[in-house]
Amino acid sequence: MEKTLVASGKTIDLAIESALSQLGLDRDSVSVQVLQQAKSGFLGFGAQPAKVQVTYEAPDPVPEAPKVALSSASRKAKPAAPVAKPEESRPAPARTEPVKPAEPKAEASKAEPVPEAKSEAPKAERPQRPKVPREPKPAREPREPREPKTPAAPREYAPVEPGSVEEKIEAFLKGLLEHMDSKAVPHCWKEEGNAYQVELVGDDLGYLIGRRGDTLDAIQHLCNYAVNREVEGHIRVNVDAESYRQKREESLRRYARKKAQQVLKARRRATLEPMNAYERHVIHAALQDMENITTHSTGVEPNRCVVIEYVR
Repeated sequence: MEKTLVASGKTIDLAIESALSQLGLDRDSVSVQVLQQAKSGFLGFGAQPAKVQVTYEAPDPVPEAPKVALSSASRKAKPAAPVAKPEESRPAPARTEPVKPAEPKAEASKAEPVPEAKSEAPKAERPQRPKVPREPKPAREPREPREPKTPAAPREYAPVEPGSVEEKIEAFLKGLLEHMDSKAVPHCWKEEGNAYQVELVGDDLGYLIGRRGDTLDAIQHLCNYAVNREVEGHIRVNVDAESYRQKREESLRRYARKKAQQVLKARRRATLEPMNAYERHVIHAALQDMENITTHSTGVEPNRCVVIEYVR
């Protein structure tokens, strides 16, 4: 319960001290509000003391218990009831019940058959087998240390003939790789028909392959465009590094079969991620003989995708 007290003094500090001394509290237990500033007046006339209002917490008053009016009859003192003395505990006499005559036994036909006690013959103890000492296991012969795998010998490439298509392909790729600050060396040979295979050999070929072979595809595209301008007819140049093409084909076949199984189970089509023409061809070839599955491509380059559908 909050209460207030107004105190005055020559200054505000003196007024506060006066209020605290009256309440018996400290400064942190009260809140002070200045009601009037002290005025000195003129020649002692018109002087006014400072006034402050102190607010403090007072404990709530405890309500008194209501007094019950007693009647004249109840005012008379009642005599105290005599206290009964505890009697000594005496043992209760034992009650003797009359002995009842024995009832006649029930007829033999109605009597329950008493199971005869079976005489259990002592079981003959089984003769224990003599323990045969086990022969100690022969010590294992120490394994011969495995020889470290020797790296595969580098493949030998036959030198290209001067003035041949292989030489033109290698010459173009060498100049392109030099502009890319790469020390890889191209080796080219002819396959069946008008197809030529190029293998890039060297260290740190990862950045020449790129993300999912994007950089390698760009090198291959530039090589096909530049070489076909200098030769008669049309040739196909396949550029590879660290057997990336073969590994990518195997990965695409596994991916295609996994997606086809999901389509068969859910009987709903599935659209794969965008791929280039070569990778889409690998997907189509991997699923062309699979039952109840058909594939087709949709979209526009470079976002053309393969769609796997369920057919009955």
